[in-house]
Amino acid sequence: MTKAGLRALCAATALIGGASIAHTAPPAERRAPGAQALRALQPGEWEVRGRGEDAQTRRLCISDLRQLLQLRHGRALCPSFTVADTPHALSVTYDCAAAGNGRTDLRVETVRLVQIRSQGIADGAPFAFDAEGRRLGPCRP
Repeated sequence: MTKAGLRALCAATALIGGASIAHTAPPAERRAPGAQALRALQPGEWEVRGRGEDAQTRRLCISDLRQLLQLRHGRALCPSFTVADTPHALSVTYDCAAAGNGRTDLRVETVRLVQIRSQGIADGAPFAFDAEGRRLGPCRP
């Protein structure tokens, strides 16, 4: 094979290899998919009812469903890592820097009912709770 032919073969191989890498790289939305379990749910007024001793019930106006994943850390949406994500269950860990961190497992029972289990650190103290979240309707003004 001549030098020119060898150069052409190397150039073609580089182009094909580069094209196949670019072609097989998944789009950004596939690399970082939205939480499948949250897709069935809707923002609005949610009642979160704790279980066990010292259980509390509170109503929240949820504008971003990720708020259900970090109930002990207020409305701030902290960076999170998805551990497991299926159409009916979601597990995430999150880090709110000095405010603490946590892990939440959310199971979707119906489009209006979820089971939440969360644990972590909030304001320097450990927490762990099980709760049921129920969508009541749109947020009230």
